[in-house]
Amino acid sequence: MSPAIGTTVTHRCYVAHDKAHYAGNLVDGAWSLAAFGDVATEMCILTDGDEGLFASYADVQFRAPVRAGDVVEVRAELVSAGNRSRVLHFTAYVVARGASTPERPGAAAFLDPPLLATEATGTVVVPPPPGVS
Repeated sequence: MSPAIGTTVTHRCYVAHDKAHYAGNLVDGAWSLAAFGDVATEMCILTDGDEGLFASYADVQFRAPVRAGDVVEVRAELVSAGNRSRVLHFTAYVVARGASTPERPGAAAFLDPPLLATEATGTVVVPPPPGVS
């Protein structure tokens, strides 16, 4: 039985300040790719009972900055499934961002609408089911 197309996995995570890599608390693009790997792993476990392996990205688009102090929602959606391969569409949305002031250094606010930061398409592979070569 093939995994259900349209299945989604969503994580929300806080981007710690030690992830800032550039001026202005900017986080490098590799942070989003690592987060995509996390939701891809959960997707493989959900659909195939195995962690799977990331095989490739077909496309990656960095659309807006991710900054230290952001809360990012990372999502994977299963868009096609072969015998052992799974193509996933990934998105990373900034849903909340720090808004510090000298009076309130920990201030933050939810963004409405959320900001699409990174989008990608990637392929993962899973082992064949038991008894299948």
